[in-house]
Amino acid sequence: MRLTTKGRFAVTAMIDLALRQSGGPVTLAAISQRQQISLSYLEQLFGKLRRHELVESTRGPGGGYTLGRKAVDITVADIILSVDEPIDATHCAGKENCQNDGSRCMTHELWSALNQRMVEFLDSVTLQKLVEDQIAKGVQIEEKPTVKRAISSMPVVKPIRVNAPNSVFALGNTYAKS
Repeated sequence: MRLTTKGRFAVTAMIDLALRQSGGPVTLAAISQRQQISLSYLEQLFGKLRRHELVESTRGPGGGYTLGRKAVDITVADIILSVDEPIDATHCAGKENCQNDGSRCMTHELWSALNQRMVEFLDSVTLQKLVEDQIAKGVQIEEKPTVKRAISSMPVVKPIRVNAPNSVFALGNTYAKS
């Protein structure tokens, strides 16, 4: 089995989301920054996760993503399969007759059994378990920053309104009227 970055990044991002969603929707930009995953890549992954109802999106200010189900009801297999990551150790993608002559290769049953065990294992690990593991390791979950209005300690300087002519012609007209 070859688990690509797609599956690994999806699981990592889901752990990050599950750890922080109690403070409200989590933005992909925040996950991107914390996990060092490209924002555009996360957008693609979360589009697939949303279609599989593993996450929900909230638009607008204060928006972001939350889990679509409880973390205890989401497994690693759910996450990996939702981002189109095949869990397949065979070279034939599970086809019954994988040889050119229409027969099975000698190790087909071995790799098929491995596929089944991998799916069973990944299906036994919940997102909640991964979150608890991170908390047990002492992962720091920062409070969601409160949105502050831009208040400057510097006083606002309003421009001085001058009633002076703004061109040579206006200056000439001023003297012509006198």
